[in-house]
Amino acid sequence: MPPVPSKEELKRRVFSAIDSRAGEIVGVAQTILKHPEPGFREVKTARLVAGKFAEMGIPFKAGLALTGVRAQLVGGSAGPTLALLGELDSLIVNEHPFADPATGAAHACGHHCQIGMLMGATIGLMQPEVLQFLGGRIVLMAVPAEEYIEIEYRDSLRQAGKLEFLGGKPELVKLGEFDDIDLAMMMHTTSSKDEGKLCVSGTNNGTLAKKIQFLGRGAHAGGSPHLGINALNAATLALTAIHFNRETFRDEDTIRVHPIITKGGEAVSAVPADVRMETFVRGRTIEAILDANKKVDRALRAGAMAVGATVKIQTIPGYLPLKQDKAMNQVFETNAVTLVGKENVGHVSHRTGSTDMGDISHLMPAIHPYVGGATGLGHGANYVVEDYTLAVITAAKALAATVVDLLADGGAQAGRIIAGHRPEMTRNEYLKFMRSLAKDETFHPE
Repeated sequence: MPPVPSKEELKRRVFSAIDSRAGEIVGVAQTILKHPEPGFREVKTARLVAGKFAEMGIPFKAGLALTGVRAQLVGGSAGPTLALLGELDSLIVNEHPFADPATGAAHACGHHCQIGMLMGATIGLMQPEVLQFLGGRIVLMAVPAEEYIEIEYRDSLRQAGKLEFLGGKPELVKLGEFDDIDLAMMMHTTSSKDEGKLCVSGTNNGTLAKKIQFLGRGAHAGGSPHLGINALNAATLALTAIHFNRETFRDEDTIRVHPIITKGGEAVSAVPADVRMETFVRGRTIEAILDANKKVDRALRAGAMAVGATVKIQTIPGYLPLKQDKAMNQVFETNAVTLVGKENVGHVSHRTGSTDMGDISHLMPAIHPYVGGATGLGHGANYVVEDYTLAVITAAKALAATVVDLLADGGAQAGRIIAGHRPEMTRNEYLKFMRSLAKDETFHPE
């Protein structure tokens, strides 16, 4: 057995391997950028990931939760299992400069860089002169459907028995793909200059999703509107009632409710009899989300009651609030400072967006830091990655260096983190809770 190198020497070897294939690694991200696919449809992206694992000779499984891919590297000694995650999916942003002209799919959130950095970290860590000195296993997971969009389509997959949950990571948890994992981490791009080149992040809102249908009675809008029941009026009243509840949301709970009408009626000449809505109910804690959800349901029923319409309310499990492990974040921050300098490392205490990494954080120690390199507004038509060296190569180095610190010395540091961590839920408790959130209600006015 050769002498055991220091962690610093292992990181040097990792960085050298990443730098030697930087063009290829960035090319992966840019290829995905040009072929965006929304959640549970990421066929080409998943095929690219699987092909890269095959080229590198890394065993993998594909087709997990429809499109997920999971590979693993085995260290030179026993130890814990750490997962590195990247997300396969895009958004739908028709106006984005790299949008697919047929589908409107676009990487307006930087997930293409996540797959690039995942591949980069893999290239660095798989080197024999590195991997033999790490304990345990490194699971490399490309996960589908983090962006919680196309709810109606995903619900049709659920009704067809193809999946149960509408997000990729919850579905993979159900399938047991996280059962053998002890810690997890991933990184996301940011366009905020205030967050620096690398950013240590804190908590995120969780979310519930809702599909709503108001049913009225059709009638001639000009000749006999008095014979109809206007479902659009019911929906409009419900939206107003939701707005009137906003003053009851506590600032510290960071509640966000943002409904859209997806169908406003059948024809302008008819009293709308079938109106559809979707909304999220987001909040900083599970308790706050459930409280706000009750108020939203009450507002929906009130809109229906006011005009005599029926309302069907489907509540769908979304994502749990994100809680990041402080000890893991400290390891990441040390590496971030080394890579970009202390003055370029940002800190964010709470974000009001949501991610299914929150679900993983309830089951095990997890972190979700950020990397710069993007400009524009997240989820907007002007969100583009301009600095791929930072957003992919530096990010890959930060992830891989953190893995080295956690898994060197037989995974001693990871072991200490695991021993000191108390998960919020077991897998079975998580699945039971998520299933308890699913609810279908039909309210008929008296």
